[in-house]
Order: sequence, then structure tokens, then C-alpha cells
Amino acid sequence: MKFCIVIVDGASGWPLAVRDNKTCLELALTPNLDRMAGQGYSGMALTIPPGMEPGSAPACMSVLGYDPTVYYRGRSAIEARSVGVPIGPGDVTFRCNLVTIIEGKMVSHSAGHISTGEAVTIIDTLNEKLGSGALKFFPGISYRHICRISGHENALMAVCTPPHDITDRQVGDYLPRGRGSELLNELMKKSESVLEGHPVNEARKRQGKLPVTSIWLFWPSGRVPEMPSFQEVRGLRASLTSGVDLLRGLAIMAGIEVLHIDGVTDNLDNDFSAQAEGALGWLNTGDLVVMHIEAPDEMGHRGSIIDKIKAIELIDREVISKLLDWKGGQIRVLVMPDHPTPIELKTHSAEPVPFLIWGGGVKPNGAARFTEAEAGRTGISVEPGFKLMDIFLKDK
Repeated sequence: MKFCIVIVDGASGWPLAVRDNKTCLELALTPNLDRMAGQGYSGMALTIPPGMEPGSAPACMSVLGYDPTVYYRGRSAIEARSVGVPIGPGDVTFRCNLVTIIEGKMVSHSAGHISTGEAVTIIDTLNEKLGSGALKFFPGISYRHICRISGHENALMAVCTPPHDITDRQVGDYLPRGRGSELLNELMKKSESVLEGHPVNEARKRQGKLPVTSIWLFWPSGRVPEMPSFQEVRGLRASLTSGVDLLRGLAIMAGIEVLHIDGVTDNLDNDFSAQAEGALGWLNTGDLVVMHIEAPDEMGHRGSIIDKIKAIELIDREVISKLLDWKGGQIRVLVMPDHPTPIELKTHSAEPVPFLIWGGGVKPNGAARFTEAEAGRTGISVEPGFKLMDIFLKDK
């Protein structure tokens, strides 16, 4: 038996008053997921422990079968693992977004989803102008980067707000505050003058794109605890494909092989078909593969109902269809979001998410579609969510 996990990041959400109180999962045309639901086992899982920030880091840790209350100590350090940033004693890491702030308002938490090539050039400039032996910026993907600060452990105490939580709001009320925040605010302010008139920004303006006006620092982290490898715990050789550093960092922490597949991104331009084919190709020799697909979450952050539905439909057509036909059903599949990303919020929430298990040895339990309502109707609730992996791999 082979195993596949498809994380449809942020695909679940709240009923939309402007769309007859239906969620994006309900509005999307998903014949392949519907077929799986009719033949599979559905329910709801709480991936965010009570009181924990509803982010992809603890949520995806839960999906992978690890208890976030034990292993989660901050997101930026996980992403740092992905891009090879060493974190020593006394080091603090922060996620460093490239953002667009106009007239004091957070216009874009991603600087218009800046390309990785443009972003790397800007990160190089930030290191040249602001970097030092105790401060360094490390490039990631698109707008997501890492800032490592040495000798300022009190910065871990700063209260920081993710920029995707404050889209279209005045940023003044959401700047880092409290103990250790002075340095962060100073760096963010200095970045404004560094970025003003930057050649990348001038080129983006000529193309009608948003410029990068500032960095935004958040998700402070120190060193993270060691996690036992997935193979050690589950006895399965696993791999993961994703377009974001966070999931790659989690994979490295769990001893899961990271697959590099051309065309895999964090947006609607993702080559969904290539991601599925590459993952299933690896599965010919491996035991379990994780496909993390970021696009629904990004569309939720933008507040776009149409594009979030489009992302879900693309996943159904170009990913799920291939799983249904793979080698005569010699596979078991888990499909689920990591957390909801409601259109109304443009950010994450902490409610349980629907899950669907389909394939070898799975008995149906009455769901007709892969939606929040249908999964809830089964009466199955998995809490805490990291225990879902035991159910998925039962009798493997």
C-alpha cells in the first residue's frame, strides 16, 4: 500500500453571505473529490491547539502527525531550516516580508506577490545597507524571507502582527511593541529609505506593479527542539513537495525528503499537474508522499472568492483525478486543509477543518461531497488533530 497526503492549504472557510451562505468548497465544482467523498471516510479535525496562533506551521505539523504543543516554538526558525540558516545560542530569527505600505495602510503583505528574482536583489541591498555581523537577511521565495539577529534575545519578547492579518488597515496600531521591539521598529523604518528609489521598485512601477516600500518583521523564533524522524516514528520513507519554505523546513525537521519539482509555486501559476506527476513518480519507490498546495490560501488572503474557487477546482481536476486512477487503487489518500482561510478575514482562523480518507481498506461513512458541512454531518471529530495520522495509517 502507498500513501498520499494532499494539503489544500486554507481551502476551507466560512459561509459567504454574498454566495447563498455557501463556502468556497461548496461553490467549487469538484467531481473527483465528490467521488472520493462518496467512497471514503470523512470528518473534522482540529489542527490548531487551543490558544495557539492559527498558522500553517502548527497546523501542518498536526497534519504530519506531530504534536505542536511539543515541537512548535515559532515559525521563522522552521523556515530558516528550509533555506539553510544556522541558528546558534543567542540568535533570534524573524520572518521578513517584503510589503507595500501606502499612506500608512498595508496595501499588500506580499508587495504584489513579488518574484523571487526581484526579491533576492532587494535582500542583497538590505544586507549591504543594513546588515552587519550581528544582523543578516536570508532570501527565501517571493515575498517571504528570514532575518537573523544575534545578541538581542529580548527581541523574542516582542509582540508582532503578521502583515497578512492587517490587509487594508493602518499599520500604526500593529507595529512591533513591548520588550525587544525597539530594534525591530528601527530596522523596519530604516528599510523604507533603503527601498525608496530602488531599481527593482522603479522597474515594477513602470510595469504597473506595486513597489516594495518596507520590510515587515514578525514570528520571532529561537532554536527549535529536535523532532523524531517520520520514518523512525511511522516506519515509512516519506517525501514532500511544496512551493513554500515553511513546509520544506518542516520536512527537514521530520527527516522527510524534499522534492524539487519544476513549476511548483505558491500561487495560481503553480503547475498542479506537474506537482502531482512528480509526487506520484517518486511514490513508485517510496512509501508516502505529501503534496502541499498553497494556492487556495493565497487567494483567501487576497479576499478573492473567484480565485479561491478556481484554485480548488484546479486541484480537483489536475491533482485529485490522477490519484483516483493511480495503479488500480493501490493507494490510500488523505485530503485536508491545514486551517481555514475565510474570505471575510483574509487570514487564518482556528476552527476544525474537513478531512477525507479514501482508498485501500477505507470504508465510506456517508459524506456526499468534500465540504465543511458534509464532513461535519458524519459526526466524526478528531481532536487533537495530530492523531489523524494514526487513523490514516491504520493497518498499513
